[in-house]
Amino acid sequence: MRESVNDTATSAATTVLGRLNDADALALYHDLSIHELGRPAFARAQELHPEPYRTYVVDRNINYANVCTARCTFCNFYAQPGAADAYILTHAQIGRKIEELLEIGGTQILMQGGLVPSQSHPSGHGLPFTWYLDLLRFIKKNYATIHVHAFSPPEIWALHQVFQIPLPDVLRRLQEAGLDTIPGGGGEILVERVRRKIGQGKSTTEQWLEVMRAAHQIGMKTSCTMMFGHIETIPERIEHLRRLRDLQDETGGFTAFIHWPFQPEGTPLGRWIRPPEPSPESQASRPVPDGKHLYLADAHEYLVMLAIARLYLDNIPNIQSSWVTMGPKIGQLALFFGANDMGSVMMEENVVSSAGTTFRLNEDEIRRLISAAGWRPQQRDQYYRPIDPSRRRTAPPVVS
Repeated sequence: MRESVNDTATSAATTVLGRLNDADALALYHDLSIHELGRPAFARAQELHPEPYRTYVVDRNINYANVCTARCTFCNFYAQPGAADAYILTHAQIGRKIEELLEIGGTQILMQGGLVPSQSHPSGHGLPFTWYLDLLRFIKKNYATIHVHAFSPPEIWALHQVFQIPLPDVLRRLQEAGLDTIPGGGGEILVERVRRKIGQGKSTTEQWLEVMRAAHQIGMKTSCTMMFGHIETIPERIEHLRRLRDLQDETGGFTAFIHWPFQPEGTPLGRWIRPPEPSPESQASRPVPDGKHLYLADAHEYLVMLAIARLYLDNIPNIQSSWVTMGPKIGQLALFFGANDMGSVMMEENVVSSAGTTFRLNEDEIRRLISAAGWRPQQRDQYYRPIDPSRRRTAPPVVS
């Protein structure tokens, strides 16, 4: 893509663009309508995934602790050590949650918590490093078929810092105990200007990337994410995508990209919201973030960024639909804007729901959405390999 984007727009329905640079991606955002973006993004997704199905996974989010030493202004879930509502689940409590997942044919858990201090913290809400290893061994001993997708980069970096264990050793010990893959949580926007404002006490951009790099180097696959629609600018969104693409060029360890808009309800960051003012430069009259004011991203902005991500992240094979934040209809529409996966049945979710998002779907509903969009629904594992349909069971109503 080296002609002007305006020239490209007329043929976008049939032409899948080559590797984009940052200027290309910015031009796509500012110069093309949502329809002109959606067509090449859909074509790219079809090129990468010509199979007659679209996938989903049956799993459960388990937040093993809400105790956290970070002060993220976008989060309404965490509790300070010593707070009355602070909790750390026991291994037995986590085991019961896994048993409920197995009853509906689930195959994996997404397990994350806060940045929990060490056991020496005066609040009493602290954990030794061995607690994490023992938890993984407990899961693998009692639920050997469950895939453990757990501990985001900020959590792993905190383990490295708090316990003064070299990062590669932290990852190897977790892997040997039973950690299979790492989720991309805590990525937010991988630009330091933004992270300093919204994620105090959390890993930096370079630290987040270094955890992923080190995990990939020992053969562990991970996913990557982006939470947008707060104080970041559009160039900063593209910079975030570039940091992911550069690391993927280096390691090839990302299996999927997932993005979602910031959920504001009850959060400190949400108090900065101001009504959007349409930008005259934008073809679609979208407000253009300036990095100072908070303009929430709507469904239109979500689909625009989905299409750009599919075109820009040419080396990350899978992109998930974020129906959990966008709802089932936009989640289904995402399959026509570059997504090839409907994500998780998500039997349980606590973090974004604490900020006001309440969308819930069971497995039958996700299968119906995929079928209505024209594909065959296919359950998958964390590596995006199809799972034998005979293992599928009818899902009961979602546990909230």
